[in-house]
Amino acid sequence: MEPLSFQEYICSLDPATLPRILRICSGVYFQGSVYEISGNECCLSTGDLLKVMAVALEKVICEDTETGQTTELPPTFKGLFKPASAPGPYSTPRGPFLEGSKQRGLTLHQAVGRSSGQPRPMLCPTIGPCALLLHPVYEVHATMHLRRDMVKIPSTLEVDVEDVTEEAQHVQFARPLLLSEVLGMEEALPTRAEILEGPAGPAIFENTWVPRLQRGQWLQLHGRSHAWRVLASAPSSGRHFLLSSAYQGRFRRRPRQFTGVQELAAGLRPRQQLRVVVTQDCEGRGDDVPPLGVGDRLEVRGLQGNGPGTWLLRHRHGEEEEEEGEELLLPLDLGGGFVEEACASKKYKLVELLEQQPLPCEVRVVAPDPELERDALGPLPALRLEARLDQPFLVGSFCEEPEEGFELPPQWLGLSPLPCTESDSSEHDYETVDDNMKKTIRKMQAIFPF
Repeated sequence: MEPLSFQEYICSLDPATLPRILRICSGVYFQGSVYEISGNECCLSTGDLLKVMAVALEKVICEDTETGQTTELPPTFKGLFKPASAPGPYSTPRGPFLEGSKQRGLTLHQAVGRSSGQPRPMLCPTIGPCALLLHPVYEVHATMHLRRDMVKIPSTLEVDVEDVTEEAQHVQFARPLLLSEVLGMEEALPTRAEILEGPAGPAIFENTWVPRLQRGQWLQLHGRSHAWRVLASAPSSGRHFLLSSAYQGRFRRRPRQFTGVQELAAGLRPRQQLRVVVTQDCEGRGDDVPPLGVGDRLEVRGLQGNGPGTWLLRHRHGEEEEEEGEELLLPLDLGGGFVEEACASKKYKLVELLEQQPLPCEVRVVAPDPELERDALGPLPALRLEARLDQPFLVGSFCEEPEEGFELPPQWLGLSPLPCTESDSSEHDYETVDDNMKKTIRKMQAIFPF
């Protein structure tokens, strides 16, 4: 077809034939001009394709044929129209009719119709006695190549277009995906993908591969990682870490500290002993509650009574395990300071630690992970394990270094990768790479500091 203005084409478009593919021919917006559509910047160049998916009437501009004054009508306008007196028959969406016939009036949508050419004069008693020219403005919903969201374009956009639907049937309008979307497409993995948009702002994670996640970089996405992670913090520095379940360092528990008996109650766990040493003198309460002194050793037994309740404690006087002690009842609102007696020699793997110790808890790394070139946790005097996270990660690698794998956290890295087609990946053989990934999974970074 011959090129038409965008307005002419949309006004003559039959919605029943959608979707239609248009090519930008010429106009104000050409050769990569950037403009705003629906609040987002968009770029149209000569030769670009649009796939029109839907057309909605946005408003109608009414022009008084005598004064030239204009007014806008919303699509919900309820007034009825009829053609102004003029010789000859006219064609409307209800078929041909003769001037002066006593048919029912036309709605606004029927009056604007979808015929090409100049608008015809119409009368609307609701507006006034003068003839009106109706100029519809449509909102066109279209998809574009490499655009995530559907764009909404006004039909008055000053560009010329041509309909190339028949010759462009084979054209695929690629839609970029977020990493979180790729994560839900396990049936499509493994695949290669090009990064169209890297992480915005400063990098969240301190890792050697994070700065390389830039536009134009190609990734090999192998599949989902089934490792879980632990969010940790370093109280001395304010830094935070994500520890993978594959982390092979060894931990030693740091004793917990409690302020008051209420915290002791919260720190007691079923089937676990809690032994503490008093670190702050505490005044007694008459004959029922004797005073506690620094160095007193207590074993927390359990809660006794209803309502506010009290804790049943065995007061141990000496250092020997066999030494007898008296039993004390301490009210929950009693203050004081206590530090946990923890076994100082036992070393835990991360899995063992989580099985035996509820989070949060404080630990220290006493043996770094031998698989890591540099274990950032080793020098830290203390590490607080905050919570376990079971959110899935993507196993990936750079295409030029396929065996150096890493794990991408979609929740924190909002990349927009574009999976390649089969023809794009034909020059690479990744079957061997994926077999090797199963063997080298332990070489992946086990710590994400941020």
